[in-house]
Amino acid sequence: MWIGGEYCGAASGETFPSANPYTGEDWARFPRAGEADIDRAVRAAHAAFTGGDWPNWTASARGAALVRLGALIAGRAAHLAEIEVRDNGKLFAEMSNQASYMANWYTYYGGLADKVEGSVPPIDKPGVTNLVTYEPLGVCALITPWNSPLLLLAWKLAPALAAGNTVVIKPSEYTSASTLELMALVEEAGIPPGVVNVVTGFGAEAGMPLVTHPLVRKIAFTGGEAAGRAINEAAARDFKKVTLELGGKSPNIVFDDADLDAAVPGAISGIFAAAGQTCIAGSRLLLQDGIYDAFLDRLIEMTRAARMGDPMAADTNISPVATAAQHRKILDYIEIAKGEGATCILGGKAAQPGGSGGYFVEPTIFTDVRNDMRIAQEEVFGPVLSVLRFSDEEEAVAIANDVLYGLAAGVWTNDLSRALRMSRRLQAGTIWVNTYRSTSYTTPFGGYKLSGLGRENGSEAIKEYLQPKSVWLAEPRAVANPFIRR
Repeated sequence: MWIGGEYCGAASGETFPSANPYTGEDWARFPRAGEADIDRAVRAAHAAFTGGDWPNWTASARGAALVRLGALIAGRAAHLAEIEVRDNGKLFAEMSNQASYMANWYTYYGGLADKVEGSVPPIDKPGVTNLVTYEPLGVCALITPWNSPLLLLAWKLAPALAAGNTVVIKPSEYTSASTLELMALVEEAGIPPGVVNVVTGFGAEAGMPLVTHPLVRKIAFTGGEAAGRAINEAAARDFKKVTLELGGKSPNIVFDDADLDAAVPGAISGIFAAAGQTCIAGSRLLLQDGIYDAFLDRLIEMTRAARMGDPMAADTNISPVATAAQHRKILDYIEIAKGEGATCILGGKAAQPGGSGGYFVEPTIFTDVRNDMRIAQEEVFGPVLSVLRFSDEEEAVAIANDVLYGLAAGVWTNDLSRALRMSRRLQAGTIWVNTYRSTSYTTPFGGYKLSGLGRENGSEAIKEYLQPKSVWLAEPRAVANPFIRR
């Protein structure tokens, strides 16, 4: 682990393994943190927040350190990406691009650190000046998932540090390696010891003690709905701030007038890229009657041509899923869909390309799907696509919004008026028109309904890690009646 600026083991001495999803074999071991380790990490973060160099740094100094960290990450992007591929099995081509791109989060929030401005509101009290300032919260717990560990950490860590907080990071027990590797760069960037800490372990033993620790003032979590609900409930008992980026069951809606040359690859990117292991996966494909058959033919043809294999190979398109448990879950959902009456027109089985021994699932497409089926309502988090038919805009909106989630949605049309209408009516935090699966450090990201609370990215995100303070400055003068509020 990384506590107080040093690598260390768990107090118990216990460790746990991490498997390479491509081979299914263990390749690393990590300390198994318990409550004592969490307390040590939180207290290190609290000490760094209340004393030492960090609280005396100006906002500009914090920003400069983040810019240095971004440059270091950009220089080590390929190395960090290779570690993530071993840990979560995603394509090296995607992870190296992610690692390079995530450096922008540190540069962006480094530049934003000294741009957070308070205000002097005009006040209705004579002889009084009011100042509104923004201050950091304190120790923030950052809990990250296994699908994009470093990128989704950047969404949290960069604004948290820019705002002046200190942090304790708990990466997924399946993908701890890259986060620990990043700590060497945090140190090289000159960020003081204790400002950033990492604990490794399991949810019940490490995650929940971190969430409930009395010195933690904010939790930022990306993961599943059940864990998000438990975190929110636990945080509420001590009135802690939370940012929750949870699941999705996003509709990807294709109208008759769409450019199929763009929409078919867009649908594939939405569900089969990253083996479907993205919260924004376009797992419900809504096709209008007029292009339904032609679209399906092209979709099947292009999907069949995708190559499963070694995620480090440049010609691999479909990677393994990240964990053995997720592999079983996806295959269970495929059987559930068949049992509900959906028709599997492609895939539907586990795979072992080249006898790898890894956690592969064939890209799977279901038709004859009703929107009330579990396969259309519940997040599978794998390469499984549900295809639904619609006749007009009204029906498309009704189907798209008839789900408990609201993270993202896609619309494919050449009609600008329709694109604007659909963007207003779809209940989701991100709407893509004629593209899919794009994110940026410049624009807010988050969900409606069960897809979470708060927003990450963009200038809005730094306010998630700050609290306003109102300062009243009065001219000294006699008070006529001290028993009446001025």
